[in-house]
Amino acid sequence: MLTLDFSAQDLAATRFAGSRVVEVVMSVQVLKDPGAKAVHLPWVRRARERLAAGRVRYELLSQLVPMPAWHLPQFLTALPAATAPGIEAELAALTATAPAVVRAELDLVGQPLPPLVAELYADPVPGLERLAGEVRAYWSAAVEPYWGRIVRLVEGEILYRARRMAADGPAALFDGLHPKVRWQDGRMTVAQQRYEIERRLDGGRGLVLVPSVFIWPGMVWQVEPEGQPGLVYPPRGVATLWESAGATAPDGLAGVLGRTRARLLAELESPASTSELAARTGGSPANVSHHLTALREAGLLARHRTGRTVLYARTEAAELLLRG
Repeated sequence: MLTLDFSAQDLAATRFAGSRVVEVVMSVQVLKDPGAKAVHLPWVRRARERLAAGRVRYELLSQLVPMPAWHLPQFLTALPAATAPGIEAELAALTATAPAVVRAELDLVGQPLPPLVAELYADPVPGLERLAGEVRAYWSAAVEPYWGRIVRLVEGEILYRARRMAADGPAALFDGLHPKVRWQDGRMTVAQQRYEIERRLDGGRGLVLVPSVFIWPGMVWQVEPEGQPGLVYPPRGVATLWESAGATAPDGLAGVLGRTRARLLAELESPASTSELAARTGGSPANVSHHLTALREAGLLARHRTGRTVLYARTEAAELLLRG
């Protein structure tokens, strides 16, 4: 059992962040054991084709990403300081990792080290440069082409959590975060069977929550005393990420609203943009936008801006209609 005690300051400082490098690392695990993460099988087929076509080599990255996830060195999944850093910013932070930190974290992985990891241990500076180059090439071939749909799911998760917290207070932030996570009386517990850990977050740094689609159905936590505490977990709606057939709405609701508008409501299990909904439903962006505006004016959708993207989310009235 992992137990984290929050001070009031740490709870106030808890925040979300997205990470391209974390998604790269977790996706390598998916390629290594796709059967354990079957929801991503459509991506596995496409990614393998793109990696082979581009002759992308990522041997060091692959040797650093074993199964299971808790053996990952933390310099490879460093929690970002910014909310949504670009890939180059994250790679710059990776290559700036101190050699002593690299060796200390690799000491925790266990011996013997794979050949390329042993070379990284012996000479971390050029090893990190090689690793950054592999991550960049892998990202471009296997993850970046799908980043639009990935980031919309992540942004939808953050929006959902923010709405829950605004409605029900900070404790609601952790409600339903993951089946293994529980929150009670200022304490978060994470069920795990390896060993007992108890930490008090009294440094005022809070907890960084990083939604990751490729970590599904698992999670990874970082609670080393000298580092930024964080939790990498799967966002809501991962099962719909690679779907192309689309959701279906109740026939009765379609009879009242029309099939297109009922379908759009059904698709919004997680918040999504106009372009994403157009791609899912096969409609034109202009037509989808027209129907979304009508649903919003009827009080069935709410409109939220995240950066340059506008996301639509179902209101409670829409949830009641769909449940009915």
